Amino acid sequence: MYTSDISLKRNLLGNIAGTAFLALFGAVYELFSHEVYSYFMIYAFAIPFILGVMPYALLLIFGRYPGRAAVNLWNSGIAALSVGCVFRGVLEIYGTTNSLCVVYPIAGCVLLTAGLIAQIVGSKKAKKTKPSILL
Repeated sequence: MYTSDISLKRNLLGNIAGTAFLALFGAVYELFSHEVYSYFMIYAFAIPFILGVMPYALLLIFGRYPGRAAVNLWNSGIAALSVGCVFRGVLEIYGTTNSLCVVYPIAGCVLLTAGLIAQIVGSKKAKKTKPSILL
């Protein structure tokens, strides 16, 4: 197995674990919230599933391996959006608001965009370099 293949599998498993944790955390939190519900808390698991599990599974299937910077930025964006969703859900269940709720989606989107840009720049740089021929 190649190092990139192992790294992609680790990221896939990490996002599956994150999805499972957020689903379980949301279910337990809703159980003890005295029948006060928040859609942010209920659907927080969807962020790592849609933005993490599905893209990494597709990358593994098609054999595409993103660069390390792109993966780190992408995973940081997923984490920021997930934490922001849980934070907003907790505040909604508690019955209050906070001005910092705006920061998480902005930071998450900026990090996801930076990850995409890093991947595009990295793939163009890889195409420009010619492979060495061994004799």
